[in-house]
Amino acid sequence: MFGGTYDPVHIGHLRSAVELREALMLDHVHMVPAHVPPHRNDPAISGQSRLEMLRLGIGDTPGLIADDRELSRNGPSYSVDTLACLREAYGDGACLIMAVGHDAFLKLAQWHRPERLFELANLVVIDRPGHTGALPHELVDLIRERMVETPEALMASPAGRVLRMALSTALPISATDIRARCRRGESIRYLVPDAVASYLEVSGAYRE
Repeated sequence: MFGGTYDPVHIGHLRSAVELREALMLDHVHMVPAHVPPHRNDPAISGQSRLEMLRLGIGDTPGLIADDRELSRNGPSYSVDTLACLREAYGDGACLIMAVGHDAFLKLAQWHRPERLFELANLVVIDRPGHTGALPHELVDLIRERMVETPEALMASPAGRVLRMALSTALPISATDIRARCRRGESIRYLVPDAVASYLEVSGAYRE
């Protein structure tokens, strides 16, 4: 599970999903657009538009899935509910993983039912290069004795473990910057897939 607002999806999101799949030898990466993100402002455009762009961006990329299950739920898009749904779909024995960025990881202890997250899945934290700050005390308590050092150790358990990893091809692209460029009428070529750029051009999404 690789969630986000995808407002819009960009090359950085997609490249991270591909590298995660390769590095962990995953069968699938469910890219899940949030309907009502509980920890940030509402997305700038509709869920259906963001889902359509995600589908266009993924195209025929093996193993990546544009997953609409949060968009079809009412209320806040809690990750624990999405993981419970995926766990039911894949069964108790499957190794289920939730991937999050470093900034989201720092706030994990404030998420809805954080302990339950580890009953349902493992956690992969995509590290931010150069960040060496101390973790919040609540987070340290939450992940105590869950940390592992290798993908093999992570994949040996269906849930309950945490792996921090750096992605060698991570791209520092900002959806906020892309939206601002769209408002100003500037080019977003090579920041998003061509099909997504065409969608934004035709739909006029994010323009003033």
